[in-house]
Amino acid sequence: MAKKQSKCVFWNVFTAFTMRNRTSLTTVLLGWLAVCGIWAQTSQLIDDRYLEDQFYIGLGINFLLDRPTDVVQRSLSYSLQTGFIKDIPLSARRNVGLGLGLGYAVNSYYTNIKATQVGDAITYEVVSTDDIVRSKLETHAIEIPLELRWRTSTAEEFRFWRIYAGGKLGYVFSGRSRLVMDETGAEGFSNGDIRKLQYGLTLSFGFNTWNIHAYYALNPLLENGIQVQGGEFIDMRTL
Repeated sequence: MAKKQSKCVFWNVFTAFTMRNRTSLTTVLLGWLAVCGIWAQTSQLIDDRYLEDQFYIGLGINFLLDRPTDVVQRSLSYSLQTGFIKDIPLSARRNVGLGLGLGYAVNSYYTNIKATQVGDAITYEVVSTDDIVRSKLETHAIEIPLELRWRTSTAEEFRFWRIYAGGKLGYVFSGRSRLVMDETGAEGFSNGDIRKLQYGLTLSFGFNTWNIHAYYALNPLLENGIQVQGGEFIDMRTL
């Protein structure tokens, strides 16, 4: 009898508590559902003032144009680039804008031009590819890209086509020539003949996160008046 009575007392207390707090529980439940509904609606709001700021990294191949007679490119003349471009919208739809950025690039150029430094003087000679393993000109530069941007983006669409055209200004803070005559011997030096200020035209075309990027230099890689032995000027520029 004692156990049965205690069960009845417990049930009466539980029922009374439930009845008394049913209104409170209902209020809490409805409030929680309302908060969830507001959060869901807020999470679906569209940001119509979006920006296409861009961190980029690129890998390219350098082609040397206007090479002196008998100069050939060897191995893989590569380009590595990285940086950030700030988006500045120009239209209400934000599909037209400007891009202004800051980046870093390292470029290498492999040819059969042998550069030799004697004192402060640097001489250049076109040699047979059989006489050297490789001859490399390498630059490290800070770059400032400026682009006019057109894209098919919308506030809801994150995958879109783009065409970005513009220019790029670069400052070469380090440039070296390196020559490998055989597998065991190599020599290099800081090359002051490399033009410090370089600039050119750029074009990027792509979809989503992948782009094809082209750069055409408007000024030569080396300073004016640099000649190879024989008198021909070195006016090579980069594509």
